[in-house]
Amino acid sequence: MTKGIEGKVVLITGGSTGIGAETARLLAERGAKVAIAARRKDRLDEVVADIAAIGGTARSYALDVTDKSAVQSVVAAIIADFGRLDVLINNAGLMPIRPMAEVNTDEWDQMIDVNLKGTLYGIAAALPGFLEQGSGHIINLSSVAGIKVFAPGGTVYSGTKFAVSAISEGLRHEVGEKVRVTSIEPGAVESDLKFTTSGTAAETVLDFYKQAIPAASVARAIAFAVEQPDDVDVNAIVIRPTAQQF
Repeated sequence: MTKGIEGKVVLITGGSTGIGAETARLLAERGAKVAIAARRKDRLDEVVADIAAIGGTARSYALDVTDKSAVQSVVAAIIADFGRLDVLINNAGLMPIRPMAEVNTDEWDQMIDVNLKGTLYGIAAALPGFLEQGSGHIINLSSVAGIKVFAPGGTVYSGTKFAVSAISEGLRHEVGEKVRVTSIEPGAVESDLKFTTSGTAAETVLDFYKQAIPAASVARAIAFAVEQPDDVDVNAIVIRPTAQQF
């Protein structure tokens, strides 16, 4: 167990697979009490079972992060179940890659709703409690596509991730004396994210992800940020496959 992680109550959205699930397993192994939330409750329960098998503590919560009231309700339920909340990891996300010329506004709306609004709804639900207790940690999953525009095809996705990075930095300026804020900015990572692309770009995306690193690699980066002493705020971590140029 790691001193800076042990006993902390951590909420991870998008916790059923990929980065979210691996982060839940790792933090629980290091002594955190983990709450995982996502739409697929059956997949969440599998992760909870894995954590229970190693003697960890975890609970699952069905959640659609695009539903503002549902996010509020889940945060309230976690506080009721565990007594507090210490860390929020806004991990839920979508990445449908498609040229803008195809004008798929449904996909644009989905990315804005999940990647951007979902992150904001998580912040809105957790931040008042963090400020009241005088401590807390908000970790937002951005992307290397939030540093450099992923184009052609990923322009709107990049727009949402640039926004997440900007919100993270602005939030740090506003509440940094009480609440730590971290932006995690991964490159290609093995997860279900690559399967949210359909149509003509799907093959290109799957080819790009042949160089992907395991989700556990990003989980270790998140754990590094969480385990730091209270007076240390890791503001951003960029993590890529060694072979990735973008």
